[in-house]
Amino acid sequence: MTPLERLRLEKAAADCGFERTPVLLNDGGMELRSAQFPETVSVHVVGGRFRVSASAALLPDEADGGVVSVADLDQLYAALQRASAVARTIPNRVADQFRREKLRLPQTTEAERLVIQRVGQDLFRNALMDYWQGRCCVTGLAVPALLRASHIKPWAKCQNDDERLDVFNGLLLAPHIDALFDGGWISFSDQGGLLVAETLPYAARAHLGVSSEWMIRSLKPAHVPYLTFHRAHELHKTS
Repeated sequence: MTPLERLRLEKAAADCGFERTPVLLNDGGMELRSAQFPETVSVHVVGGRFRVSASAALLPDEADGGVVSVADLDQLYAALQRASAVARTIPNRVADQFRREKLRLPQTTEAERLVIQRVGQDLFRNALMDYWQGRCCVTGLAVPALLRASHIKPWAKCQNDDERLDVFNGLLLAPHIDALFDGGWISFSDQGGLLVAETLPYAARAHLGVSSEWMIRSLKPAHVPYLTFHRAHELHKTS
């Protein structure tokens, strides 16, 4: 690794949420670390490309054998930003934060319990905004005020706070997609492909702009149990 490559990597690390001093590895790579999470990311420069791997397999997106190879700094920034966002929000970190918040708040009356629920929902939304990089995971819409933090397995049907606040139990969606998904008119396959309830009339699909090209990319295996639940229990079935 040349001095210039080292400087570029150090800056990319700091800009993308790895604020601790990077560690130079014996094999010429650089290990990136953060005070916000224990996972680390390693970057090697190989043939003019950046090879990104992590201590936890779920951090890199679209990894081949746990390794992502990117061609330039822009792609490196995107890969590191995504990895740090996943690391900040993986289970059960949001739920643990919620439990700490609950200890500080009274919860004897119904009004106080509603305040507690709102705290949890706000933490969940913030985690999804981080995880999905402030964009609808289907359309790419990047207007935060319009985006909805949608549970895959509904809040009321979750067994505990770990499920309710699991970032993998959530999708960040544009309003019309959230309404369709929450109402059980659409769902998604384990690979992210769109599924439309047969009970949704074709005219309504056209009016709502439902597109066969809608797809969620970068799903993780941890999303699959929740999507399975949604398809089985929330998606409208024909009578």
